[in-house]
Amino acid sequence: MPKTSIAAYVYGRVQGVGFRYATQQKAKALGLTGYTKNLDDGSVEVVACGEQPEIEQLLEWLKQGGPQYARVDKLLTEPKALVEFEGFSIRH
Repeated sequence: MPKTSIAAYVYGRVQGVGFRYATQQKAKALGLTGYTKNLDDGSVEVVACGEQPEIEQLLEWLKQGGPQYARVDKLLTEPKALVEFEGFSIRH
């Protein structure tokens, strides 16, 4: 199955609640590569690369609110040019 990449922008209570760490753990469990990072507007960017079914699982997890203390109000996604990453990292 061909790999694909997406960028997702997560809005709500997603900074200071372990969101990036939980996203990293979920992405690794799904075998995805990419990164997550906080943005200046209070949202979190998630870039994921992998097979479509696993990316869909990550997006569904993000829509459901991620970790326990997070609250997702809005999730925007867009296709991204395929880039190969080493693992799934947290960027600062």
